[in-house]
Amino acid sequence: MQRSLSRFITTLVLATIGTAACAGHPERDFDRSHDRDYQGWHHNPPADWHDRDDHRRPGYGHPQHRQQVELGPRPQFLVNDMDEGRLKRRLASCDRNSVRPSKFSIAHRGAPLMFPEHTREGYIAAAKMGAGIIECDVTFTKDKELVCRHSQCDLHTTTNILATDLAQKCTVPPEFDTDGKLTNAGAIQCCTSDITVAEFKTLRGKMDAADTSATSIEDYMNATAGYRTDLYATPASGTLMTHKESIQLFNQLGVDFTPELKSPSVAMPFDGDYTQQDYAQQMINEYKQAHIHPSRVWPQSFNYDDIMYWVEHEPAFGRQAAYLLQTGLDTTTLTDMRDWYHSGVRVIAPATFMLVDVDSYGNMVASEYARNARSAGLKMIAWTLERSGPLATGGGWYYQTVNGQDGGENIINNDGDMYTMLDVLARDAGVIGVFSDWPATTTYYANCMGK
Repeated sequence: MQRSLSRFITTLVLATIGTAACAGHPERDFDRSHDRDYQGWHHNPPADWHDRDDHRRPGYGHPQHRQQVELGPRPQFLVNDMDEGRLKRRLASCDRNSVRPSKFSIAHRGAPLMFPEHTREGYIAAAKMGAGIIECDVTFTKDKELVCRHSQCDLHTTTNILATDLAQKCTVPPEFDTDGKLTNAGAIQCCTSDITVAEFKTLRGKMDAADTSATSIEDYMNATAGYRTDLYATPASGTLMTHKESIQLFNQLGVDFTPELKSPSVAMPFDGDYTQQDYAQQMINEYKQAHIHPSRVWPQSFNYDDIMYWVEHEPAFGRQAAYLLQTGLDTTTLTDMRDWYHSGVRVIAPATFMLVDVDSYGNMVASEYARNARSAGLKMIAWTLERSGPLATGGGWYYQTVNGQDGGENIINNDGDMYTMLDVLARDAGVIGVFSDWPATTTYYANCMGK
C-alpha cells in the first residue's frame, strides 16, 4: 500500500512538473489574452500600447525554424587579444558553452565582413551565427517595388551592374575614351530607381567597394578592403533580395526583422505620385501581408518624420520603431530625449561612439548621452561592430570618442577592445541590442553574459 501510494505521488509530481514546463515554454504557451490584444492591431491597437511590455511575447507570424548556431574561431581570436582582466577571464570561460540565437545580436546588412551585403547567402550566414534579428535596408526600384540595399544609389559598388548591359541605364553610366579607358570612375552612380525589380533580380551582389581612380571596369570593381574577402562573392552567389523575399527568408530562418527605410536619393514624390508616406506605409504593409506579428518587427529610420508616421498611423509597429542617430552627441539634451519619448518614440539607435566615453581614470564608460537616454525611458540599440577593420590603429569613426579622434584619450589599441566596448554598451549603457557585420562576435558575448 505504501509503495503504491509512493508511486502515485511520484507520478502526480512528475505530471505537474511536465505540465508546468510546457506551460512556461515561450514558443508553446502563447498568452491568449495577449493574442486578443493584437486582434485588429492594424486598425485599433490597445489604448495603452505605448506603455506596455508584453509586446516581446510571441504572437502569430511565429518563426518557422531555428538555426543551429556555429560561431567559428573569431570570438576566441578576439578574446585572446583582449587586455588581461576580469572581462577576458569571463569571456574565455564560455569557450565550450552551448550557444543559442540571441536578439541582442543583430545582423547589420547580413554578414558583410565576409559576405556581399544584403544577399541571401549573407543573411543565411548571419542566422547561422546566431543573430536573432536581421536587417534589410529598404529602398525602391523604378517600378516602386521594395528591395534590400543599403542605399538607393549603391548598385555600382555593391553589385556587378557595371559588368552588365544595365550599366547604360545608370543615373551616371560609365564613360570611356577612344582607347577604351574608363574616364569617369569617380562620378559613376547606379540606383535601384534606374531599373525595374525584374532587372534588379538579374544582378549579383559583390563586396561593397570601388576604386574611383580606376581606368577600367574590372579594376573599378576589384577593390575589396584587405580585411574583408571575396571568398564568398562568387558568380553563383550574391543573390539579391526583394523586401518581400527577405521577410519570407527571415521567417523561415526563425529570426526577427529590422527593416530600415532608407532616405530616397531621388526627389519625392517619385514618378509624380509616390510620396514618402506611401513609401513608409508600403514597407509596413509587406509585413502585414505576410502575417508577421508587429512584436517581431523593429522598423528603423534616420528620418524622424518616418518614425512619427509609424507611431501615428501604424502604432503596433511604431511602438518599437528605432530612431537612428549619428549626430547630436554634444547638442541633444535630456529635455530633447524626453520630448521624443512623449511624442511616442520608445527606441533610439545611436552610433556606437555616441554611447561611450573615457573617464578620468582612462576607463571606457557609458556616455552622458547614454545616461540621459535611460533617464528619459528610451531603449537603445547600438550600431555597428566589426565594421572598422583591425583596431590596432584605433578603429576610426565608430570609436571616435574613445580613440582620440575627437581630441580625447585613445584607449583603443587591439582587436580585443571590441569586447570591451560591447561590454560597456551592454552593462553600463544598457543597450538592448547591437548591430554587427559579423554576428558571431555579438552572439558569443550575449550567450556568455546571459543576454
